[in-house]
Amino acid sequence: MEALPRETIVDVLESRLREDILAGQHPAGSYLPPERTLAHGYGVTRTTLKHAFGRLVQAGLLETRHGVGTRVRDYLRLGGTDLLPMLVRHSPDWISEVFEVRRHIGALIAERAAARATGPQRAELCTLLEGVAGAADADAVQLADIEVHRALARATGNRVYVLLTNTLFNAYLPVRAALRAPFEDARVAHARLRPVIDAVGAGDEAGARRAAEQYLTATERIMLKALA
Repeated sequence: MEALPRETIVDVLESRLREDILAGQHPAGSYLPPERTLAHGYGVTRTTLKHAFGRLVQAGLLETRHGVGTRVRDYLRLGGTDLLPMLVRHSPDWISEVFEVRRHIGALIAERAAARATGPQRAELCTLLEGVAGAADADAVQLADIEVHRALARATGNRVYVLLTNTLFNAYLPVRAALRAPFEDARVAHARLRPVIDAVGAGDEAGARRAAEQYLTATERIMLKALA
């Protein structure tokens, strides 16, 4: 194995091990080689290796048992949505699956928001929507758009929808810069999102769901084209 550079050695080692695990070089359920062997192969100390292991244990990719060894966790069977940012960073193929969930969950959230939003929440949605139109550049428009969707999730009154929305947006982070295409023109972005907020404000559940499906499908198509 090639020795790693000494600068940010734990970060580099963590990244290397993570990529090896996600690429299948260390299959789920298998034990990693002994620490001494791995440390020697990567040209690092066992202390550095333990630090990298600790991070990967926290990430849900490894589990360590004293006196037994370090085993690769079956993250697809046991892991949670908190792994998505790491998986998207590893392989852009995951983003299309994230978009599919975004489309279905987003439509349901809009429908629930139309049924349950309070007066102040409807007012907040209108204010945040205007923030999309007034944003200065594509990055600011994208961030303003995200805040509208967070507010929609809050308006459902269901905190699980809020957490799911946060998770899906966190999954975008590794490739967010490549997903700005729908937000290049603030006025167009505002017009695209407005039917969703209008339907929620009117309490039109079916209309909110349809508008959200149209919005999410349109922006997904634009973003996937930009990624391609």
